[in-house]
Amino acid sequence: MGIVLKQSLKNTLVTYIGFGIGAINTLFLYTRFLTDEYYGLVGVLLSAAAVLMPLLAFGVPNTMVKFYSSYKETKELDSFLTLMLLLPLALIIPIAAISFFSYDIIGDLLSKENPIVEGYVYHIFLIGMAMAYFEVFYAWAKVQMKSVFGNFMKEVFIRVCIMVLLFLVYFNTISVETFLKALVVVYMVRTILMKLYAHYLRKTKINFNFPNNTKQIISYSTLIILGGSAAVILLEVDKVMINQYIKIENVAYYSVAIFIATVIAVPSRAMHQITYPLTGELMNRKNIKELKVLYQKSSLTLFMIAGPIYLLIILNLNDLYDLLPEDYSNGFIVVFLIGLAKIYDALLGNNNAILYNSEYYKTVMLMGVFLAICTILFNMWLIPNYGLIGAAYATFLALSIYNTIKIFFVKIKFNMQPFTIEITKVLLLLLILGGTFYFLQLPFHPILNIVVKSVSLMILYISIIYKFKISEDVYGILSKYIKRS
Repeated sequence: MGIVLKQSLKNTLVTYIGFGIGAINTLFLYTRFLTDEYYGLVGVLLSAAAVLMPLLAFGVPNTMVKFYSSYKETKELDSFLTLMLLLPLALIIPIAAISFFSYDIIGDLLSKENPIVEGYVYHIFLIGMAMAYFEVFYAWAKVQMKSVFGNFMKEVFIRVCIMVLLFLVYFNTISVETFLKALVVVYMVRTILMKLYAHYLRKTKINFNFPNNTKQIISYSTLIILGGSAAVILLEVDKVMINQYIKIENVAYYSVAIFIATVIAVPSRAMHQITYPLTGELMNRKNIKELKVLYQKSSLTLFMIAGPIYLLIILNLNDLYDLLPEDYSNGFIVVFLIGLAKIYDALLGNNNAILYNSEYYKTVMLMGVFLAICTILFNMWLIPNYGLIGAAYATFLALSIYNTIKIFFVKIKFNMQPFTIEITKVLLLLLILGGTFYFLQLPFHPILNIVVKSVSLMILYISIIYKFKISEDVYGILSKYIKRS
């Protein structure tokens, strides 16, 4: 876990910097510099593009991680990487044609409830295409065990650019319409920069003599499209469907609540950048013993980090909402439910990497598609009846079902599961701390209340996990910093 922790810590730092900037954008700039309607429009455009992205990427990011380490010769790698660059075009070109010739039909469908969305079909496609190729080049870097720059571009660069654009709107330097066009440009520039870095790490000569297992690669990529689309649908389709049933301003309110809850997932996102290629390598070597160790350690480490973050959010949520415009302050249940779903995600450790790199990936893809359909049906049922809370319940139910199935599947097929006695210890600690701090109500300014409760809770939490050495890896990291101080 040494290389995992080292790069994960760097990625976690970068991601939290990005989330800090994102918090300023999401909680304060968007809510004050754009109208609720236009903020909701931005949420719909980005979520729709994210749903489209796995299809446009043709499963290449996952395929690259799975197959890259199996090639030893330079020519073989060149031919493989050439194929990886070309595969997305197989869907990008026809989907671009469909978008062009069916622009009015797609626009009418998206704007059924909210007419403002009608004129932005091209924005969705171009951002989705930029996201797709960014992930391709990001995977190119990850297989070289270099994930920090890509993470910086994904988490920090894009948010800094959006912050600048929002200030330009505020100072009337650009219009909101120009802001939306510039958003497309920013995503495309990010992709170009990621491409340059990927080729800096590993230059490739174009070789159209594709690998002998090209048929297997394309088959895997096609199935990954289904799995990747299912995963994104579970996370993003709720915003798109809110737009279809209720006023678009609600997308803005929901986006704020979702962003707050998504902070819990930052450690998972950071660690997965490095555990995914490591898992692929262990699977290729059929080293199940080390894979089990990685599975359980990644689960414990992520839970130990995500758990207290969830506590901090829930305990400080009322104070945080006091800092926002009143219309945004009704998302407590949304944050609570989505936060629980993110905690469950953390407990899975590198479960996804195991499944996607195994021989059972076809079954997993089909399960994902089934649950994506369930998510859409849950949203169709719950959003018209319960609004934003209905969208949160739909996402929570779908993710909980999906994660439970994945845990049992890995247990049955590989005879391993992520849970250990240490996880129980962490859970008990979190429940005790949560129960204690829940009744601590401070009379100060909301920011001061948040700081005091957060610092007090974290000092207690870190002191206890250090004293009782619940995790060897976490204890080792803490020991280095404590000894230095």
